[in-house]
Amino acid sequence: MITVMRNHILKSLLIAVSVTTMLSLVSCNDEWKEEQYEHFISFRAPLDDNGVTAIYVPYSRHNDAGEYLYGEGRSNYLLPTIVSGSTTNQSDIVVHVAHSDTLVDLNYQRFQNRKELYYVDMSDYATYPSTTTIKAGEDVSLLDIQFDFRGIDMSKKWVLPIEVESNESYGYAPHPRKHYAKAMLRIYPYNNFSGNYAATTLKLANGYDTSEAIGMETSRAYVVDENTVFFYAGNIDETRTDRANYKIFARFSEGDQGGVELWAENPDMQFVTDGKASFRIYDRVDEVQPYLVHHYIILNNISYSFVDYTSVTGVELPYTAEGSMTLERKINTQIPNEDQAIEW
Repeated sequence: MITVMRNHILKSLLIAVSVTTMLSLVSCNDEWKEEQYEHFISFRAPLDDNGVTAIYVPYSRHNDAGEYLYGEGRSNYLLPTIVSGSTTNQSDIVVHVAHSDTLVDLNYQRFQNRKELYYVDMSDYATYPSTTTIKAGEDVSLLDIQFDFRGIDMSKKWVLPIEVESNESYGYAPHPRKHYAKAMLRIYPYNNFSGNYAATTLKLANGYDTSEAIGMETSRAYVVDENTVFFYAGNIDETRTDRANYKIFARFSEGDQGGVELWAENPDMQFVTDGKASFRIYDRVDEVQPYLVHHYIILNNISYSFVDYTSVTGVELPYTAEGSMTLERKINTQIPNEDQAIEW
C-alpha cells in the first residue's frame, strides 16, 4: 500500500513538473512575441576616431548610360534613417530632420582654440527634405541629401551636421544614446582622378638639386571639377594650417591616357613646371578574388619646383619634386551601387 501511494505521489509530481515546464516554455515563447526595445529613431552614421562619419559621394551623379542625373557638380547621398526594435514597425512614422548645432562643440572638443583646424559647416552646399517617412512594415527610410559641389574649396574640412528633431507631438522619440540621433557627415566628393596616391616614387628635394631627393609616402588629390583635382605641394598635407596657399592643380585630358596640365594660382609659391606630366589608366582583375578589379591611375613625368614662404618668417625655402604617383581603387564588381562598389 505504501509503495502504491509513493508511486502515485511521484507520478503526480512528474505531471506537475511537466505542466509547469510547458507553461514556462509557452510563457517564454509568448514573451518574444512582444516588443523588447523602444522604437527609437536614429541615423545609420557611425562616427570614426575624429568624431565624424566619412562619406564618399561622386562629384557628379550619373545614370547607367553615363549621363548626368542632376548636372555637372551635382550629386546626392541617401542617409539611412532607422527605427529600432525587435518587432517590425506597424505604422507610418514621419521623422523630422533639421540642422544640428553640435559642430561647435565637436570642433572645440577636438581642436580647442586652434580654429584653423576646425571642421566647416557645408550646409550652403547641401539641401535635404525636412521630413522623411518610415512606412508601416518597414524599419528604414532613406533621407535624400542633395549636393551642389560647384565651386567648393576642398582645402576646407567640410562636415554636414544634421539631427532627428525631438517633439512630443511628432509621435516618436529620437534615440537617447549619444550621437545616434545625429549625423556628422564628413563629405568627400570624388571624381575619376581624386584619392590617395602612393607617392614613394615622387622624389622631393630641398632646393633644386635632386641628387639626394627622397620619396614621399602619399599625396591626396582633392576634387575641383569633373576632370580636375588639386594636391598640396611637396610634403604639405591637411595638417598644415596654411595648406590652402600650396595647392597645385592637375587637369586630366579625356581618355585612358594623355597629358596632365599642372599649375598653381598662388604667385607667392613661385611654382614652375616643364609641362610634360602625363597619365595612363589600366585595370587588373584580382587573381584570388576575380570579382575584385584593381583600377590604377599612374601620373608620370611630374616635375615642378616651388618655395615654402610661410614656415619660417621672412625666409623662402625652395623645393623640387620629380617622379610619378599611382592611385589604386579596388572595385567590387558584384555591387552595382557606384559609391559602395569602391573599397575606400
